[in-house]
Amino acid sequence: MFRIWAKLFKNNHLLKDIVITNDSDDTRTHKVFKSLTEICLAFDLENPLWLDSNINEFKRISKTRFTKDNFIEEIDFDYLEIQVIDEDF
Repeated sequence: MFRIWAKLFKNNHLLKDIVITNDSDDTRTHKVFKSLTEICLAFDLENPLWLDSNINEFKRISKTRFTKDNFIEEIDFDYLEIQVIDEDF
């Protein structure tokens, strides 16, 4: 089982959160991208851009934050944080 926890924060307060589960046989990368797409649909957001800093952080600790620099449109929160909380190896 592969699960990602996504959280929206503004002024250090949790606005929304969701856990996405993916039981497919896809690669880890595909699971992350598909989960992020589901998260964005649930939160009514565009998909954020992955900057090099996001990629490196996610590879290192399975967690990253998307700030206003990752979105083309204006956002009404400080950041979107995603974290892998369960992963089969």
